[in-house]
Amino acid sequence: MRLPRGYVEYMSKALVERLLAAGAVETPAPDQLRERLRGVIVEELAVEDRINDKVREYMNQYADEIRRGGISYQEMFKRIKSELVRREKVIL
Repeated sequence: MRLPRGYVEYMSKALVERLLAAGAVETPAPDQLRERLRGVIVEELAVEDRINDKVREYMNQYADEIRRGGISYQEMFKRIKSELVRREKVIL
């Protein structure tokens, strides 16, 4: 996860406050809504972390071939990540 946990807390609280103030949602338990929203945000941020971990695994498995191909680490990381995102139908 790229965002500090404290920022995720802040974001979920601010979003719930704005939704309630705008009348977009109604709830007798705003704290529960905030907690659920925080969980969804953390879960979504973890998707990219899992994909990055898979990319690193592939990079380690094929390190010799990558070096022989003369492609930079960053470029190959980007290519593999794009392919995994496409295959897993994830929106980042």
